[in-house]
Amino acid sequence: AIPLGLLLSFMIGPVFFVLLETSATKGFRAGVSLDVGVIIADIVFLIIAYFSSFQLLENLSNEPGLFVFGGMILLVYGIYLFKKKAKKKAHLKVSTGGYLGLLAKGFLLNFINIGVLAFWLGLIIVVGPSLDNNPNRMLVFFGTVLLVYFMTDLVKILLAKQLKKYLTS
Repeated sequence: AIPLGLLLSFMIGPVFFVLLETSATKGFRAGVSLDVGVIIADIVFLIIAYFSSFQLLENLSNEPGLFVFGGMILLVYGIYLFKKKAKKKAHLKVSTGGYLGLLAKGFLLNFINIGVLAFWLGLIIVVGPSLDNNPNRMLVFFGTVLLVYFMTDLVKILLAKQLKKYLTS
């Protein structure tokens, strides 16, 4: 569970970059708020995956269009953010307000990525039998994965915050 949590924390994707950007420009608390939203989305996906793993995994393998749909949502979101930033004046916003908004942003950014659900489904299918599908053992395993993921993200947030003094417009 520990190596998996570390691997998950360093997977390159939209959450990785948004977390670093938020931490560097808005600070530690803002980064933690965003990350808590991501973790909540992961927990929701884990619950969905646990209670419907076999049926949902079969549906995902038969419907590759869901991956395209999730990717399109991420693409549109990226274009929107790019255009929004282009319209703003070239200065860094260092406000630390809006923690609930950042939590929601982290949740939605992770939740719209159907690949995250597929990851957790696959992991439950692979790891579940080795844990005898025992709910308590699975809770400890996946809790450890998420705890290591969160702890590693805290280190990333602290390191990204250190970059703030080197950033320019």
